[in-house]
Amino acid sequence: MTGGEAGALLARFLGGMAGAKAASPRTIDAYRRDVGRYLDFMTLHRGEAAGREALAGITPREMRAWQAHLLDEGLSPRSAARALSAVKSFHRWLGEAEGAEAAAPLAARAPKTPKRLPRPVSAEAARALIAHAGAAHPEPWIAARDAALLTLLWGAGLRISEALALNRRDAPLPETLRIVGKGGKPRIVPVIGAARATVDEYLRLLPLAPGPEAPLFLGARGGRLDPSMAQKTMATARAALGLPATATPHALRHSFATHLLSAGGDLRSIQALLGHASLSTTQVYTGVDEARLMAAYEAAHPRGGA
Repeated sequence: MTGGEAGALLARFLGGMAGAKAASPRTIDAYRRDVGRYLDFMTLHRGEAAGREALAGITPREMRAWQAHLLDEGLSPRSAARALSAVKSFHRWLGEAEGAEAAAPLAARAPKTPKRLPRPVSAEAARALIAHAGAAHPEPWIAARDAALLTLLWGAGLRISEALALNRRDAPLPETLRIVGKGGKPRIVPVIGAARATVDEYLRLLPLAPGPEAPLFLGARGGRLDPSMAQKTMATARAALGLPATATPHALRHSFATHLLSAGGDLRSIQALLGHASLSTTQVYTGVDEARLMAAYEAAHPRGGA
C-alpha cells in the first residue's frame, strides 16, 4: 500500500477534495484507489519511492507502461480512462500545491472506449409498461400517477428529474412546456395529447388538494415523488412483462428520440428537444437507428442468415 512521502501527498490531495471541492465519500474512495495504485506501480517500476521529485520526473514511457499494466490486469478501457482522469487530477494538484509539475501524465491519452448505444424500448413495450404501471397499484390515484409519469417521459423525452421537478401550477399541461434541464439550461418541449390526458386523469383521482407550488407528482405521503419509487415501478413492470433490465425510465427518453428519428426528425430538432449541449450526444441515436435497420435487413433478406 502507498506509504511514506507518496502516501502523505495522496492524503493531502484527498483532503483538499473533501474540503474545498466537497467531493462525496464515494468519489474520494475511487480517487484513493486509482491514485494509490498508480503510486504503488511507479514505486515498483522505478525501484524508488514515488515522492515529489520522482513524480515530477515521470516520463511518457512510464505512463504507457502503467496504462498497459491496467489493461493487463483486466481493467476495461472505460475503467482505465477513469483511472487516468484521477491521476491527471492528482498531478495537476501536485503542480499547483507542491510545485512538482510533470508534463507526461497530463499529456497522456486515455484508451479508446467503445461507444455505448442507447437502449430504447419499442413502442409496443412502452405501451405495455405504461398499461402495467396504470393497473399495478391498488390505490387508483397512485396507479394513475405512475401511468402519467411514464407517459410523460416517453411522450416528451424528459429526464426523470425534469418530470419530477414539475409543480401543480404546471397543470393542466399545455401543448408545450418550458423545462429547465442540466446546467440550468431551459428548453421548450411539446407535450402530446396522451400525456396531457393521463396527467388530467391522475389529478382527477388525486384525493389531495395541493397548492400551486406543491409538486405535481406526489408520493403516498404527500411530498415530491422520489425518483427511486419511479425506478421501482418500472422494475416491477419490466419483470412482469419479461423485459430486460435496460428497460428503465431513462430508456423511455431514449425511445422518444429514436422514434422521432425513425419518423424523419432531424438531429438538430431532436437535440433541442432533448436539451443536449452537443450535437455529438444526439448523434448516438443514429447508431441505434442503423443497428435496427441492419437487424431488420438480416431478418428479412433471403441471404440474411447465410
